[in-house]
Amino acid sequence: MTTVTTPVENSPIVLHLQPIIDLTDDQFFKLCQINRDLCIERTVTGELLIMPPTGSETGNRNLKLIQQLANWTDTDGTGISFDSSTGFKLPNGAERSPDAAWVKLERWNALTPEQQRKFAPICPEFVVELRSPSDNLEPLKTKMQEYLENGALLGWLIDRKNRQVYIYRPGVAVEFLDNPATVRRESVLPGFVLDLSKIW
Repeated sequence: MTTVTTPVENSPIVLHLQPIIDLTDDQFFKLCQINRDLCIERTVTGELLIMPPTGSETGNRNLKLIQQLANWTDTDGTGISFDSSTGFKLPNGAERSPDAAWVKLERWNALTPEQQRKFAPICPEFVVELRSPSDNLEPLKTKMQEYLENGALLGWLIDRKNRQVYIYRPGVAVEFLDNPATVRRESVLPGFVLDLSKIW
């Protein structure tokens, strides 16, 4: 008997609802709340993307990433950071959940308490996607471009499988780093340095 040990690349399950069902924002939020074990995103065209849970190793690495961002956020005090279970309603209408995100405090405080409780109608200034060993890379690249098109100032796509980092910024070509020890960007997150030894 042969055992497969290499993860097969996968993509989210895509559930097409339109034109039969057109969920309101409140209905989509409630759907996500009653299916809390699923990570569900909604595209700009209304499809639901259902992602499988991450493996334990990827979950641990994502925690290490969020821990570093949260520690810096607490020290810096100019913004608020979020984990991978947070949904954001982007200006184009899509609802996305980056693996980590950061929003300037004044933008966050401009939202109403109800907007803050649900999927905040805001695109974070900074987003991170962490590729798990089974993730298909191309949909993650597309997702990063969508963040930029909706107002993100900086995005990091961390490919653990190949120890590579793709850096996304508006108006410039994607920067590619091969097996970096750290990643930093002073203009958006002054003083924040991500130690990738905790992520690889």
